[in-house]
Amino acid sequence: MVAITFKDNRLRWVRIGVTLLLLSFFLPLKASYILIPMDLKQVNHLKAYGITYWVINQNIEAYWLLNYRGGSFAFVHTKTFEKECITRGVSYEVIPDAEYIRIREEINNPEVNQEVMKLEKAPRIAVYTPEFNEKGERIQPWDDAVTLALTYAEIPFDKIYDKEIVNGLLAKYDWLHLHHEDFTGQYGKFYANFNAQPWYKENQRRQENLAKELGFTKVSQLKLSVAIQIQKYISSGVFMFDMCSATDSYDIALSASGLDICAKYFDGDGADPDPDSKLDFGVTLAFKNFTLVKDPMQYEFSSIDNNFNRKVIPENDYFQLFDFSAKWDPIPTMLTQNHTRTVKGFMGQTTSFKREFVKSDVLILGDNKAADEVRYIHGKLGYGTWTFYSGHDPEDYQHHVGDPPTDLNLHPNSPGYRLILNNILFPAAKKKERKT
Repeated sequence: MVAITFKDNRLRWVRIGVTLLLLSFFLPLKASYILIPMDLKQVNHLKAYGITYWVINQNIEAYWLLNYRGGSFAFVHTKTFEKECITRGVSYEVIPDAEYIRIREEINNPEVNQEVMKLEKAPRIAVYTPEFNEKGERIQPWDDAVTLALTYAEIPFDKIYDKEIVNGLLAKYDWLHLHHEDFTGQYGKFYANFNAQPWYKENQRRQENLAKELGFTKVSQLKLSVAIQIQKYISSGVFMFDMCSATDSYDIALSASGLDICAKYFDGDGADPDPDSKLDFGVTLAFKNFTLVKDPMQYEFSSIDNNFNRKVIPENDYFQLFDFSAKWDPIPTMLTQNHTRTVKGFMGQTTSFKREFVKSDVLILGDNKAADEVRYIHGKLGYGTWTFYSGHDPEDYQHHVGDPPTDLNLHPNSPGYRLILNNILFPAAKKKERKT
């Protein structure tokens, strides 16, 4: 028989104590939840999305309380989760289980326009951007709002570009973002103002070399191929979010398949003299019946954008978010969660969409009725969905080429940036089988 000494017993109890202490940090505390309010009591709305993503990324279920206190979040209370809220500067409330049950019962009332959405799986995120050259220098003298939002909210993402898409790497991701991009092969139509700039020349050189490397004669052909592959990607059951010029230039590229719409300044030969009559609106996602801006010196792609002769002064530039039934229309409800229904407008290469060119089956999420323009739209394609959000940067009204990136530390409660992050979490509530 082996004798057990006092020292052995003490060691055993120390080990048990350490184990219990560790468990206390990671296991839910009895009968309590963390509620992250998203109304005006929240001191940092943007980082609140990051906290919620971080929780579900650890395979812990979280809940999106639609229309409850600005679209609040809730999840089980642990010391680790509470510490993370404190570290990131996010307002939170620890509520007992009975209070959480009461809130759920209140939300479940059929007369109340609220709903609970379970967030189960953190989406794998890709941002379509060239970003840096071989020397580590920025390819393009501008940033994009989604990259800024993801970085600030501490939500992980990968950067991909044409080569990755052509090589079939999109299948790795659940969510794709396109921003200030030109899918028509006209290099953003910057020729008139910037063709002598080193960054413009470098971008054109790199784009042409990349097209040749991937087996295409022209940049426009490469971009069309990328656009078609993205279209197939969406149809498989995933999610795409576009801002600024990526919205209309994407649809334009699809509609002009097989046509040359690039002037000689862009591809070395002349464009089709009458492309408008040959555009195919049956393949576009959002827009119909538009005409192209064929002047290579004009900084505009088509009649879709309401930028030209827009009679909206900055002081009065706002758009309204639509109200939806949370119980019957949870998807648009998720996409429009905010602590205000009025959002400050902002410009971009594509500032807004003329209502007359938006397809009838497209869901309008936000608009400026006085200007007869649409700012925020959503639609389905196959098993997947897409969302278009016009403008470049919600907190920089007229972002110019070369301007410094927006410091989101100065805008932690931005309603415009909240719409971006709604789209990030939206797929987490849409757990579906990928179709191939």
